[in-house]
Amino acid sequence: MKNIFIVFITVCICCMACNNAATNADKASMPAQEQQLRNAISQYPDSMLLMENLIQYFRDSSNFKQAIAETEKAIQKDSINARLWDIKGQLHFENADTINAMKDFKKAFTIDAQPKYIISLGALYAQTKNISALAMADALLHNPNAKAEKQALFIEGLYYSYSSEYEKAIPFFDTCLTIDYTYTDAYKEKAKCLYHLAKYKEAIQSLNKAVALQSSFEEGYYWLGRCYEKLNQPQDAIMNYKAAVLIDPEYAEAKKALARVK
Repeated sequence: MKNIFIVFITVCICCMACNNAATNADKASMPAQEQQLRNAISQYPDSMLLMENLIQYFRDSSNFKQAIAETEKAIQKDSINARLWDIKGQLHFENADTINAMKDFKKAFTIDAQPKYIISLGALYAQTKNISALAMADALLHNPNAKAEKQALFIEGLYYSYSSEYEKAIPFFDTCLTIDYTYTDAYKEKAKCLYHLAKYKEAIQSLNKAVALQSSFEEGYYWLGRCYEKLNQPQDAIMNYKAAVLIDPEYAEAKKALARVK
């Protein structure tokens, strides 16, 4: 019996040693920035800011799987935190998972019907051609405390654009720009409508304003490339596709377009 007990203790010690070795190996292979963030969270486990910084760290490197996993850990601790559900929805959306994004945005809205969560849900409704987008936009417009006229008009424009009603969509984006001339997404979405209407030169004008305001606006350069390609100006198209890829090396559409034009 004594021998069995000794064997058991020995096995336990070996297992603990192996686990510690594995943990140390994991830490050793972990990037320094990630390790710093995790150490800070260990020291201040209730800090939302630190948790969001870790999530953003993975998001910045397009590691959406890990970013979502970290968000889910935070949600397990605080399941009625609407902001966490909204962040998770954004991550799913950026990872091209609109089904789960919709679930997360709805959850955030259910917990807390603040304008910012209405905007997230309304924009996704618009991009999935769900007419509920218009109801969301109206709710924002009729709530003076929301102070979200620009976002409401943008949602309406998105809905009509994604429903292929491009002529109807453009005035909404124009009105957004009268409210805020720096709204780069409105320039881009207006340009996309003009592109689909074969008004490539007008689309270029809109996109040039966007990239002038934000020189790192990779989508602006990508759509400029598409417009120049339609105008049979391959060198201009290549230059803009290259700019998009330089800003975002993981921009798949821009890389495909660049390979095609070359």
